Amino acid sequence: MNLEKLIRNKQQSAQYMIDEITHICKDMPKRDPGSEGEKIACEYMAEVLKKDCGCEKVTVEPFKENPGSFYGWLYFTITFVLLAICSLFFFSPLVSIVLIIAGLAIALAQFGTYKKLVDKCFPEKTGHNVTAIKSCTGEVKRRIFFNGHPDAAWEWPVNYALGGVGFESHAIIGGLGAVYFLVLSFIQLFSNGVMGGLSADSGLKKCALWGLIFVPFLVGLYFMWNKKRVVDGANDNLSGCYMGIALLKALKDEGITFENTEIGVILTGSEEAGLRGAKAWCEAHKGEFDDVPTFIFSYDTIHDPKYLMTNYRDLNATVKADKDVSDLFMEACKELNIKCLKGMVPPLGGATDSAAFAQAGFRATGITGLNHKLENYYHTRRDTYDNMNKDGLADCYAASVKVLEMFDAGAKQ
Repeated sequence: MNLEKLIRNKQQSAQYMIDEITHICKDMPKRDPGSEGEKIACEYMAEVLKKDCGCEKVTVEPFKENPGSFYGWLYFTITFVLLAICSLFFFSPLVSIVLIIAGLAIALAQFGTYKKLVDKCFPEKTGHNVTAIKSCTGEVKRRIFFNGHPDAAWEWPVNYALGGVGFESHAIIGGLGAVYFLVLSFIQLFSNGVMGGLSADSGLKKCALWGLIFVPFLVGLYFMWNKKRVVDGANDNLSGCYMGIALLKALKDEGITFENTEIGVILTGSEEAGLRGAKAWCEAHKGEFDDVPTFIFSYDTIHDPKYLMTNYRDLNATVKADKDVSDLFMEACKELNIKCLKGMVPPLGGATDSAAFAQAGFRATGITGLNHKLENYYHTRRDTYDNMNKDGLADCYAASVKVLEMFDAGAKQ
């Protein structure tokens, strides 16, 4: 199927995305994970997919989650580390070691691998996903999904005030502080035994006193997120949601149907709470799409065209994306002479929903359009509808159309 006309009209489709995103940001409630605003946005986009995009099958699916846990783990980890520092000075290095290791284990599980270690300690809420499918006219021989997450993040105050360098430096210094006191605790344990604090005249106590410089940074991590302020999330990630919606709308407007390729959009809520919606979607649809080759393209924060990237690894670089799916996007960009970087979501970079799909056995990749060295709009109040990049949206949209054209022709299956 030749989709050249859709590609030529990429600026028109980009403007459609901006207009729709502006409407959601201005006229609907904030969309923090598990909120009424997230549900309203899902229901609205589901209706758009049904009425304007020609999707015959559209479902809004609720799921249970504990969204406060994704940053709430900080309360456990930082409290354990601060108690460990007190224990090293006055009580027992062994207790310090246990507390710091427990705190770091929680951090690794909740943020490093997005596991649900302390979720039950936080209130349960209901998130929402959307699945929309446009049928083909003949036998289904292949299927492609375009994915984005409709929820928006709680603001990161340090990133708003100091930018990504300040935000990441703060987190790294706090982590180094925990490791520093862990090392001191081991030295004290092997030197002086299980019980007892630091002696007044020891060199180790002087090192521990110098280490108190880490304490303000550790305390500051309690305030790494502001749960009272939810950002607009125009770029992160209504841009990703509307990539697939705009493509399907353009197909309907041009009267284009496919004979053997089924096309769908998946909107997975509560990505900002640790990929909870994508994980729930994978559980709900396990085995459902194994009948034919099925590719999933997850879009997240499509903004600056010079940072358009196919992420071959995800979730802090721990999860491998599908190579064929990733290569297809790269090849589509090459065909259109659109710059696209080959990269990954780095350590401390978080994840896209692609990671949850890949972990569940789906063939998926993550497409991003932001500098992984965080910009000051990322997870801040600057992520607004009037801070979008039309060229970035247009290029990613054009590449996505080309992906569909090549996929329909049998590429990479």
